[in-house]
Amino acid sequence: MDSWRSALVNHNETDIWMRGYEIGALMKRASFPAVVFLLHRGELPTPGEEKLLNAILIASADHNSGAPSVATARLVASGNRQSLSAAVGAGMLAIGNEHGGAGEQCMEMIGRVAKAARDEGISIEQAAINAVAAARASGKRLPGFGHRRHTTDPRVAVMFDMAREVGVAGDGVATITAIEQALAAAVKALPTNVDGALAALLYDMGFPPSAGKLLFMVGRVAGLTAEVAEEHAREKPMRIKFPVVYDGVPPRELP
Repeated sequence: MDSWRSALVNHNETDIWMRGYEIGALMKRASFPAVVFLLHRGELPTPGEEKLLNAILIASADHNSGAPSVATARLVASGNRQSLSAAVGAGMLAIGNEHGGAGEQCMEMIGRVAKAARDEGISIEQAAINAVAAARASGKRLPGFGHRRHTTDPRVAVMFDMAREVGVAGDGVATITAIEQALAAAVKALPTNVDGALAALLYDMGFPPSAGKLLFMVGRVAGLTAEVAEEHAREKPMRIKFPVVYDGVPPRELP
């Protein structure tokens, strides 16, 4: 039978290596974001990339109990006091394209728009205008813009400013900014949200589109563990009650 193959981690009776680096050396001299970068990209990040990935993980960690992943984790923690992993896992399973996973779709969109600009010999701004027009014609919503809670997502400007300061901002940041401007001109002001921002930064750092979802999950699990711990520490079991309004048929006799 063929063996599984992996280029990530190796070990023997006395040592562990991550992507070839001895784990003790990483523990002493590398940060957690640097190790996340190493595992996903195969090499250690530059100082600027490390700083940006740290910001992405912090920005993704939590967004209060109303976020679907957090609400799900706390609901399971309220009903199942025996399994911490079940509650955290349930929260992770609530992450999808509608919540926390739009970064993947946004990275794919950025890639298409940037490629169109190169292939057609047009500016990124014109490619963004074309993409917005195509989305409107097909009735599709572009991912990475607008927020249910914020008129302006407070995390975005911080991340973009940092990317420019450390020299990482490239076509990803330029493309998402151009699409935001094209949307404002053609539809209405829809500021970039955290999914769009992390997608732009990860694109500029050379990550594949799947990282837009995966690295959000890395950050969010930190928040979920804290939310589950708080639910166990501060709340009684089975305390969550949703305001359900019944709108079905009234009571009736069985024939």
